[in-house]
Amino acid sequence: MSDQSFMKSLFHGVIAEDLVAPFPELSAPEREVVTPLLDGFRKFAADHIDPRAIDADAAIPENVVDGLRQQGLFGVLAPRAHGGLGLSTFAYARLMQEVGAHDGSVALMLTAHQSLGTMGLLLFGTDAQKRKYLPRVASGESIASFCLTEPSAGSDAAGIQTRADPAVDGEGWILEGQKSWIANGDRADLFTVFARTSKEEVKPRLTAFLVERAHGVRTGPRLDKHGVRGLGTTDARFEAVRVPHGNVLGDPGRGFQVAMEVLNRGRLGLTASAVGACRTLVDASIVHASSRRAFGRAIGELGLVRDKIARMTIDTFALESAVYLTAGLVDGQAAADFSLESAICKVLGSEVFLRVSHEAAQLVGGRAYARSSFERLLRDARAHLIFGGTNEIMRCFIALSGMQGPGKEISEVVRAMREPIKGFGLLSDFAIRKARSALGRERLHRVHPLLNRETVLFEEYTAELAKNVDKVLRKHGKDIAEMQFTQRRIADLAIDLYALVACPSRATKAIERRGEEGARREVELTTAFASGAEVRMADTVRAFDRNDDELRKAIAVRGYADGNYPLDVL
Repeated sequence: MSDQSFMKSLFHGVIAEDLVAPFPELSAPEREVVTPLLDGFRKFAADHIDPRAIDADAAIPENVVDGLRQQGLFGVLAPRAHGGLGLSTFAYARLMQEVGAHDGSVALMLTAHQSLGTMGLLLFGTDAQKRKYLPRVASGESIASFCLTEPSAGSDAAGIQTRADPAVDGEGWILEGQKSWIANGDRADLFTVFARTSKEEVKPRLTAFLVERAHGVRTGPRLDKHGVRGLGTTDARFEAVRVPHGNVLGDPGRGFQVAMEVLNRGRLGLTASAVGACRTLVDASIVHASSRRAFGRAIGELGLVRDKIARMTIDTFALESAVYLTAGLVDGQAAADFSLESAICKVLGSEVFLRVSHEAAQLVGGRAYARSSFERLLRDARAHLIFGGTNEIMRCFIALSGMQGPGKEISEVVRAMREPIKGFGLLSDFAIRKARSALGRERLHRVHPLLNRETVLFEEYTAELAKNVDKVLRKHGKDIAEMQFTQRRIADLAIDLYALVACPSRATKAIERRGEEGARREVELTTAFASGAEVRMADTVRAFDRNDDELRKAIAVRGYADGNYPLDVL
């Protein structure tokens, strides 16, 4: 398996086009499986899933959970040999999109179970662990959850205080600690728990454990949340819980790697459900704009209303394109490392969902201030900005992970210059890449000529990304880890570039299948997204050199010192 990554290559200014073209699609055999699953779920949802009642009661009824079990939706990714459907990531995303279009709480229950709670078992479980647990979680007999966050440790995994110490009798481990924000905590009977198994305080070694609900495992009451209220979210406490040696997930001391890989995979299911919610909002907004009348005509004829519909549609199209392009990367195995792509989807998905829900709420006016589907989805959107890592942390991750390769390259070139004989090969490779970039920018060759403007834009700003990465690394060196304003700009460029390659790739596939006229909507949406991205990227690039970063920092520091808002109008 290759360790190629499209986005990490892009940070070097290299366009690995074979990873993003042609745009992925369901295979014919999977389509035959997924189509009736989608039809069956739609009918079931129409008859049994009441989003308003789920939100009001803050609970998903048991008959809904039983119906999802009967349809096999708890085991979409689990292998057929262990009782699952054995479907691809692309198929899973399509199904979660459909669930998200109906109800966010149900979607997050399923994604927390499969993308997080079960994913560690799928990726790192031993054959014995899979034989024991996968049939139960694939059928939905057992509900799984993921326990990483703690009251004093969120994105900082080094702050985890939960401990697992070897049992005195040598038979396994004794687990002690508390976890927070456990999705499915109310229903789960299988927990993937991360705990310290070393004495180090600064960089402790973590180990992942499969823990069954038993004596010593306690979950608190369901949290009363702002949105996705039907999702059972609780705290969990582990009090002297004995865990057998056979329930260590992956290698002891390698729990951080397990957690990161699970989160990389898990973000895609979460984002696919956001695509479904956005499509629901766009459809509902179009219906409202077409039927609501003011000033003697449908409000959909008004310019600013048309602008809202257009922006919602463009954003959703770009998000959907990025999600399914990433699903194709996961399934194709051509890119073993899709960590940046999944993080980009998470940031893009949550922010598009929030924008679309805001625009839809504004479009319907007072209906969104009263209890309604618009108001509910606006609340649900907030959860996506936090779940799976806050967007602020995600932007830092995107920038720093992307810059690791170029940063290492620069340091190795410096070392090669100091040791010219040993470093000759390295220096030659680097010189070749620099010479190539000096002779002309990297090119996209497989995008349809109708999208030439979008292609050129992508190529130009790929060069800008690589140039500014090189510039900030040389300027800040190791201090780049603290330069979060700069990291945000790098991440914003990367996010726009990934969507900017996903949209033309999708539109090209549509042109090839249906012709230019048949793919008119995909082409228009791609062109419109590129126009907006060009403005954003130009502003971002300009801000690398002209900004008020230090002033903003100073204002915040003074606020901390004063302890309050600084001014009184009197």
